[in-house]
Amino acid sequence: MKSPLRVTLIGARGRMGQTIVDLARSDPKIDIVARCDLGDAIGPAIKNCNVAIDFSNSSAIKEICGAALQHRKALVIGTTGHSAEQRALIEKAAKSVPIVFASNFSVGVNALFALTRRAAEIFGSEFAPQIVETHHKMKKDAPSGTAKTLGEILKEVLKTEIPIESIREGDVVGEHTVTFAGPSERLELTHRADSREIFARGALRAAQWIVGKRAALYSMQDVLGISPTK
Repeated sequence: MKSPLRVTLIGARGRMGQTIVDLARSDPKIDIVARCDLGDAIGPAIKNCNVAIDFSNSSAIKEICGAALQHRKALVIGTTGHSAEQRALIEKAAKSVPIVFASNFSVGVNALFALTRRAAEIFGSEFAPQIVETHHKMKKDAPSGTAKTLGEILKEVLKTEIPIESIREGDVVGEHTVTFAGPSERLELTHRADSREIFARGALRAAQWIVGKRAALYSMQDVLGISPTK
């Protein structure tokens, strides 16, 4: 039998971290060998894994990238809210180790990314797009990383900034809608997440995929084989 994937989980006590731990318990192909949270040293924890999964806080990314580079470990980064400087750190690290960096690991959301790009290509400037995202009231960053990614996709195709409305209420796991409003008609593309398990399963799928890949910065669409550049 093939040895289980050895995973270091950073942000283990957070909502996503706890969901990953729960899933890994029932998956013989996954072995979480170390867990890190705020204040824990990442270097020693990452030393004996195949891949590290990060769902912590954007402020930790410098230490995480440094540890991954020191020990030559693959990374899966699901934390959002990084500054331009922090994103540059991730891009630099990806020149030496393989990294999957995604704002959302859901298969459905990544289909939404692909469909949004295609719709924008079809409609062009005749339809005005808008993004609305809703999350639980405890979510700190707004807009969400997923909404920002949708905005980046639309900006790339349409060459203009797209408005994003962020709503924080109740215990909504995540909802994203892209609306294309045109003359006498409109198209709405919506994804609703009912459980954090979809993100955790995607992150574990990315972790299994990235080990052994060449050093580069990958997206979840690369993992799923639907990247527009592939």
